[in-house]
Amino acid sequence: MNKPQSMVEIWVYLSGSPLLALFITLCAYQIGLSVYQRSRQNPLANPVAIAVLLVALFISLIGMPYASYFAGAQFVHFLLGSATVALAIPIYRGIDALRARALPLLLSLLVGGLVSIGSAVSVARWLGADEKMVGGLFGKSVTAPIAMGIAERIGVSPTLTAVYAVITGILGAVLTRYILNFVGVHAWWQRGFAIGVGAHGIGTSRAFSVSKEAGAYSSLAMGAHGILGALMVPYIYHHVWN
Repeated sequence: MNKPQSMVEIWVYLSGSPLLALFITLCAYQIGLSVYQRSRQNPLANPVAIAVLLVALFISLIGMPYASYFAGAQFVHFLLGSATVALAIPIYRGIDALRARALPLLLSLLVGGLVSIGSAVSVARWLGADEKMVGGLFGKSVTAPIAMGIAERIGVSPTLTAVYAVITGILGAVLTRYILNFVGVHAWWQRGFAIGVGAHGIGTSRAFSVSKEAGAYSSLAMGAHGILGALMVPYIYHHVWN
């Protein structure tokens, strides 16, 4: 058996295996992380954004349907729930700081959560988006697993909401540094809490990469925003907005 034929057979086997999607996902993120580190943690070289682009490009080139990709990569999706529950650890560690700064953090959380919903939904309706697309924006600023649960409760597409959540996280991780510098916010706890409210898990990953204090407050904000969003967004959607 010649070598080219063997390579073809290996590829046929791999392309039919669910592990291929997992392998693609992990390799894409590793490439993104390497680029991010080589760029000296430049926010424009966000590893998640790079990984998303690489995965989308690769599965398009090989003609892999999304359903087949997700069947292999769902293990990573499963871990999102565990990572969300693990937010209890940084929240517990930061409870003393939370008590000392409870009022400004609570106000920031409430205002940030309301603005994230109101601005996105209002702009979408102003641009003429249909109600399915508008509904998906209600949960987009909380972490993806909670956002998908919110979407199911209010009767909109969890998949669309997850897409919005990922885009929000990537844009937040990329742009927050420049926005906070522009408005003169320099304290790490303030920067971390802001990115946690606005850019959830992807933003929190960025915060941890630059400062432990920013990462801790970002985790705190992401967890608190997730809890508040799960409780309040369905009420706002059904009783305030509609």
